[in-house]
Amino acid sequence: MAAAQGRLSDGTGGMDEANEGERDAGGSAPPVPLPFRSAVDALRTARLRPQIEIEPVPAPKRLAPFAYALEAAVVDGEQDLADGRLVLLHDPAGHDAWRGTFRLVTLIRAELEPEMAADPLLPEVCWSWLTGALQARGLTYGEPSGTVTRASSHYFGGLAERPAASQIEIRASWTPREGLGGVPDTGAHLASWCDLLAQVAGLPPAGPGDASVVTLPQRRGPQSR
Repeated sequence: MAAAQGRLSDGTGGMDEANEGERDAGGSAPPVPLPFRSAVDALRTARLRPQIEIEPVPAPKRLAPFAYALEAAVVDGEQDLADGRLVLLHDPAGHDAWRGTFRLVTLIRAELEPEMAADPLLPEVCWSWLTGALQARGLTYGEPSGTVTRASSHYFGGLAERPAASQIEIRASWTPREGLGGVPDTGAHLASWCDLLAQVAGLPPAGPGDASVVTLPQRRGPQSR
């Protein structure tokens, strides 16, 4: 297992940049709450599968007073098998829709064989992979919501030689349970998210504890980076 710390930095997408919009508008940014700082520190020190490359990216500024974002890719040599983004949102005043002060938002994408994409049960299976990844690590959460989208591309004319392509896209959000000091175990949530990302990419389980994970069959071949 490789530590995420080696790939994360205080650069783009860091905590000090989460409030750039507020700083520009009002002249100074609000202080970063300790629970949010602790939650981000846990993301930085999480230990992940070596096939997953992860780095901070600019966080959205309009979804919550504080935000931190990561992008990850499941990598095989110089090729990506799947990619995704995970955003941690924090509103110290709480949010009625979240029923908490933290929210995790994700997008995951991967290429599929057209036959697999046509499976009518695929959306339900992919959603169960998300909830199953959280439950496998003993995580509790609330207010889950999301979509599973299948898209197919067919090429014509000058592009007719390209084979048809199909993609699965999972968009979801959930409220992580807050622990001591009002801080959720974001490191464990990141690990479970990476479990899902690896599963969608078609990787085998990471260890004996993941033996029940069913990998994605008929995945399209690796995509050039």
